[in-house]
Amino acid sequence: MLSLSASAQCDGAVPRLSAQGLASTMPHALWRGDAMGRHRAGGRPTGYAALDKELPGGGWPPSVLTELLWPQQGDGEFRLLAPVLSRLACNGETIVLLAPPHVVFAPALAQLGIDSRQLLLIQSEKPGDRLWAVEQVLRSASFGALLCWLPQVRTDHLRRLQLAAGAGEGLVFVFRPALARQEASPAPLRLFCHAAPAGCVAVEVFKRRGPPAAGPVVIETALPTVLERALMRRVERQQAIPVFASASASASTLTSAPVSSTLPIELPRVMDRPLPAALAAGSGLSSLA
Repeated sequence: MLSLSASAQCDGAVPRLSAQGLASTMPHALWRGDAMGRHRAGGRPTGYAALDKELPGGGWPPSVLTELLWPQQGDGEFRLLAPVLSRLACNGETIVLLAPPHVVFAPALAQLGIDSRQLLLIQSEKPGDRLWAVEQVLRSASFGALLCWLPQVRTDHLRRLQLAAGAGEGLVFVFRPALARQEASPAPLRLFCHAAPAGCVAVEVFKRRGPPAAGPVVIETALPTVLERALMRRVERQQAIPVFASASASASTLTSAPVSSTLPIELPRVMDRPLPAALAAGSGLSSLA
């Protein structure tokens, strides 16, 4: 609120504040449409310079919701977030995984530099229970990053979570299906992600505090060797495996040609593929049923 002194009110003076001056007083809440906005706190580097340039604050914003929309669950969520999750784990911060759609493959996360001792796994089947659990984690404000899969969530629920996220300084990633792109959302940052050839991930920033992005950013993500070996065994066993195409391409097949990390294939769900119960039980992840 702008107040006038007694002398100014008597003199009839009307203070004037330019739009630029007003914007400078609250940069996290007001910005020019042709310029990149800022968040209350600086962004956490994503680990990819090209993506940092497209995000307000130069990285993943804390204290707000970041929506990541994927055509298929497991297309590369952990590979995309591996750099920032690895840094958080190294700093001893807790990473909460809430209702992942597949059993987390701990050996692959370890090869990405994510210490499983810093992971807290929360499983919940009912949408209402998931929302309750997300709110409790946000209110605790005692986490470095929260990754939650919410395939069925209403806009008013997201608005509640957005307000709760402001109470802490952690990173909050909400994974939703690609169809949610047509729905309104209070999240200030929304990205559409999908698998790309050669193990890459394409990221399109379609909502941010700033001008529209020029186009998608293709990121070369690290592929754990444990997954490469599994893929090679699969090729040797089947001689040809189906290639899971992205939303814009059709599925094709692989011949028995030599396999390498540069092979133009996509690997959806391989980071989170279901494991036998015995293996899952010995994954070393903290669990909260």
